[in-house]
Amino acid sequence: MSNQLKRLLVIMERLRDPKRGCEWDTAQTFETIAPYTIEEAYEVADAIERSDMCNLRDELGDLLFQIVFHARMAEESGAFSFEDVARAIADKMEARHPHIFGDETGPMEDRRWEDLKAAERENSGAASAMDGVALALPALMRSHKLQKRAARVGFDWADVAGPVEKLAEELGELKAAKTDEERLMEAGDVLFAAVNIVRRYGVDPEQALRTSNAKFERRFRHMETASEEEDNAFASLSLDAQEEYWRRAKREVG
Repeated sequence: MSNQLKRLLVIMERLRDPKRGCEWDTAQTFETIAPYTIEEAYEVADAIERSDMCNLRDELGDLLFQIVFHARMAEESGAFSFEDVARAIADKMEARHPHIFGDETGPMEDRRWEDLKAAERENSGAASAMDGVALALPALMRSHKLQKRAARVGFDWADVAGPVEKLAEELGELKAAKTDEERLMEAGDVLFAAVNIVRRYGVDPEQALRTSNAKFERRFRHMETASEEEDNAFASLSLDAQEEYWRRAKREVG
């Protein structure tokens, strides 16, 4: 174990010390820390999106600290230690790469990787193809994973035409919904069907939406700047005038 990792573990131990530790750190539980862990993972992704290596280094450190925090609380309860966490992931990676660490040959294709993960779930007592898809995942990402699991056991459309027709059906049901509860349910079905379509095209829906979000934000900021430079208050413009700025933004910033 590196000196800096040992140092970090010692810092965490001191912070959690009941007598000499930090009041905030000693008061935390798995449940209270979990939101911070998720937030730090998103900040890592944000640094990568911005290609900011300096910030990525810092955010990876913040995420590592979250792992150390959880491991320390588990060790205090006698459940497991940081050493056990490291050992578990090392064992898992060796088992999932038999073509590197074992006697198997050939490339690690997606199907082969999924087969290895499925075997792990079965060995751990999974009773359903849906087992192991974390509830805390972003809804878009979780719907993608649920659909992939269903497809592995044959519950899938024969081609992309099926989910395209399903999306049209769900849009009709959303339009016909009468109550807020019905609209909520039907809107969810619309999004679920849309995820199914992009999945069939081999596109990751989470990444696709992140890309579209960034594109929309880039264009919108450009519209605001352009209208301000021309002494136009963007919010007071007619929709036709705003649409013209939007067309300009598409040409000028992509």
